[in-house]
Amino acid sequence: MTSINSELIINSEILRQNISYIKNKLQDTSKFMAVIKSDAYGHNILNVVKDIDDLVDGYGVVRLDEAKEIRNFTSKKILLMQGIYSEEEHSEAAKFNLDLVVHNKDQFNIVKNNIEYQNLWFKINTGMNRLGFEIDDFMEMYHEYLSSKKFILMTHLAASNDKDATSNTDQLKLFEDLSCKMNKNVKKSVANTGCIMNFPNHTYDWVRCGIGIYGGYFKDDEIKTAMTLRSPIVNLRTIKKGERVGYDGRAVAKKDMHIATVYLGYADGLPVTIKDGTPVMINNQICKVFGRVSMDLTTIDVTDIIDCSEGDWCEFFSETLPISNIAKSNDLISYYLMTGVKSRVKKIYKTID
Repeated sequence: MTSINSELIINSEILRQNISYIKNKLQDTSKFMAVIKSDAYGHNILNVVKDIDDLVDGYGVVRLDEAKEIRNFTSKKILLMQGIYSEEEHSEAAKFNLDLVVHNKDQFNIVKNNIEYQNLWFKINTGMNRLGFEIDDFMEMYHEYLSSKKFILMTHLAASNDKDATSNTDQLKLFEDLSCKMNKNVKKSVANTGCIMNFPNHTYDWVRCGIGIYGGYFKDDEIKTAMTLRSPIVNLRTIKKGERVGYDGRAVAKKDMHIATVYLGYADGLPVTIKDGTPVMINNQICKVFGRVSMDLTTIDVTDIIDCSEGDWCEFFSETLPISNIAKSNDLISYYLMTGVKSRVKKIYKTID
């Protein structure tokens, strides 16, 4: 059994820097909810909560188990972002003092008979067409049950990363028009990372920030990738012009080349679809993937790399090589890469001092 291992290093100080930077974009009245679903986007949910709790006003999760787990480490608001789906889940949510999103009538029927409409967020469909009440249906329910209640009205923008997308204007107008019909105790929440960056006038009472915390937002260089995925070179070889590399012989040498084989593959979470030419970094120098990713290995063109040796680290993304680079060049999204790193990769969490 080899002791060589690939590593995923998580730097909590970068998480904190990203949060502080993004919070500076908010209106003074806006509260900051850190979205930490899916094990904090693969960053280790408990460690993240411990290291950012002083910077945030609440947390957003999807799974009830995650909410219960972090309640032991924070007294801040915890929102179940898809709500509950049974009486049993509702009872557990109440026991742990969780906020609930209500996005359909079945969920509302569960909560309306159990609590006095406490800690509820009502999700409205303004164009995402995924979850949420249709506006007319919600208004009927509002007039019957909610016209004097305190709650949070929310929606989700479908294209917030694209400032010029017309859907943003349409969705924000629908939300504004609806919110004007609410009683004065109703709070508002729309903004995810893209909305905060592109439409800071719409941060309202609560923002729900996810990918920006972890450095996966690709339109602002001040937001840094908090993960480093790296693995060592285990072999170096020289190939001649015309020779092929890897499965299916996809990569063909157009000249004599030096090829490094790196101890990371699709069984570790690197997508098998990674293209030739995808940038990686060895010894602070950019080089490129050359050949199809296999289960345990990836081949890299290191022809132009100075002083490249077996044992040197190859970084696939890091603070200095943004995760958005590999995502954009492969028609992927940062979320997929962050949450896809597998268990056999050694995970190292650098906590704050």
